[in-house]
Amino acid sequence: MAKHDQHSSHTAWNAFWAQNAASPAGSGGGCLPAASPGIDRVQAKAWASFAAKLPRAARVLDLATGDGRVMQRLLDARRDLKPVGIDLATTLPPAPRGTKLRGGVLMHDLPFPDGSFAAVTSQFGFEYGDMQAIAAEIARVLRPGGWLGLITHRIDGPILSHNLRRREQIDWAVAAQDLPGKAKNSLRLRAIGVGSLPEELATAPERGAREFGPQSAAWEIAEAIRQTLVHGKNEPPMQTAAVIDRIVAQAQNELGRIASLEAAAQAAGTGEPVAAVLTAAGLRPIASEMLHDAGPTGAGAPFATFLTFQKPA
Repeated sequence: MAKHDQHSSHTAWNAFWAQNAASPAGSGGGCLPAASPGIDRVQAKAWASFAAKLPRAARVLDLATGDGRVMQRLLDARRDLKPVGIDLATTLPPAPRGTKLRGGVLMHDLPFPDGSFAAVTSQFGFEYGDMQAIAAEIARVLRPGGWLGLITHRIDGPILSHNLRRREQIDWAVAAQDLPGKAKNSLRLRAIGVGSLPEELATAPERGAREFGPQSAAWEIAEAIRQTLVHGKNEPPMQTAAVIDRIVAQAQNELGRIASLEAAAQAAGTGEPVAAVLTAAGLRPIASEMLHDAGPTGAGAPFATFLTFQKPA
């Protein structure tokens, strides 16, 4: 990961998957815009098309598997496939039935012998690491004639712009308005019997919604803090303060994920840098496709690039 701190990114994503560990595979939205359900349908179609190329009972390695949604999509298309998922995070949602999952594994240091897989896949994963080193590992673990399918972020896509807006909204609530600091100050006053819920905190959700939208991160954080203070009025102030600290920690983790996503999108560009490192690793380019949201806003910028490569026989 070029300019972004890998330790911070690992911490943020590990916290994300730990928080969502009980979710069924493929059920979460991750960092995708909530208003773009068509994105998931387009991804599923792309993976079904990729699965059709693979030999029977092919062993497939999915990099940065997260909640295993790519493995699930492959099995939805081909029940005979044998997917194995790896991820740097150590606490992950349960693997889809019929797959294997290994956490705590680096993409550039795969614990598999040469030529172990008939195919390698990754969805928004490859570009999060050292692409040159990962490309070399992919070429090593693929058998001759093996296939590679990647869905990568785009620097000009709606996923990045959605997350950059989220960052602006979080910064408004946590830094510019300092809602956590003001909430804790109100708790100190409450502890000595002075004051109630300050007007500034009571109206913060409305102000956040007015400036950024009714379901924005600005509204979410402001409303979470407001509700924490209201519901904690009969609780010890330290207990309420601990809840506020958890809200802030969750916001900071999201900022870490957004920073890593931004670095990944910059590394991937519009697909050309990814294709260049894979070609340099000895893989043969087969196809490059821009993926568009299948929903009502699908006429806009592509949200990802789908690259297909093959290892020479």
